[in-house]
Amino acid sequence: MKYLVLGSAGQIGSAFVKKIKKEHKNDSIIEFDIETSPKEDLRIYHNELLDKAVKECDFVFFFAFDVGGSRYLKTYQNTFDFISNNTKIINNTFDIIKKHNKPFIFASSQMANMSFSGYGRLKAVGESYTNALAGLVVKFWNVYGIEHDLNKSHVITDLIIKARNTKTIDLLTDGTEERQFLYADDCCECLLEIVKRYKDIPRYKELHVTNFEWSSVLDVAEIIASHYPGSKIIPSTSGDDFQKNKKNEPDPYILEFWKPKTNLKTGISKIVSVMEKEAEHFFGKNKK
Repeated sequence: MKYLVLGSAGQIGSAFVKKIKKEHKNDSIIEFDIETSPKEDLRIYHNELLDKAVKECDFVFFFAFDVGGSRYLKTYQNTFDFISNNTKIINNTFDIIKKHNKPFIFASSQMANMSFSGYGRLKAVGESYTNALAGLVVKFWNVYGIEHDLNKSHVITDLIIKARNTKTIDLLTDGTEERQFLYADDCCECLLEIVKRYKDIPRYKELHVTNFEWSSVLDVAEIIASHYPGSKIIPSTSGDDFQKNKKNEPDPYILEFWKPKTNLKTGISKIVSVMEKEAEHFFGKNKK
């Protein structure tokens, strides 16, 4: 198989590329990301480079999106640029996928039904395009892994940096909100299983890629604090103004052919280990 990975430098995309190169050497990857080259900007109308890449590949992974963790989304998700960037990405990319009639997965979110979220509404639009083209929508639930763009980092990366650099984990909320977190490598294995069954998966089934376990942000902070003894956790007085305490329950259909392997404690330990090895990048002047 020749996979085209749109958003290959992002958190999920980079993990997927790494896994294919390491463990699936009979397959090949076309990497495509604006971080690699400005010519790989999906906002470019009739992007000839994208057209060529889609034409050459066997399967498209549509991971690309202007997105980041809750801190990033709270700041930008209702701005003109955020809406414009993602609308252009969606329109241009689906136009070319339709042109070449390629099988594809669209990376959506469990927030796609949360109409109060600008991010969620845009993902819902992407889902509508996907359904119209008979592709597969995959709803990701808080996938965590190694992040190199710290301006868009998610909660686990943010809290590790705080614990390591300051021994103070100050939370944006009171920490009681619950999420489901999935380790990136488990996510990649799930995606490969979906590809194997691409033609056979009923399009009315919802594919929720998660670990199917609820954990609070305080739980996450406590696990991280255990790696940095002496770290103090300081909850805010704010509630969950990001998801407004709305909790979806994931559809268990995907468990018929895939199950996550990595629990939250083990996954965070793996992330801490990698970040310590690349301490200068992640922790800057506080490198040991």
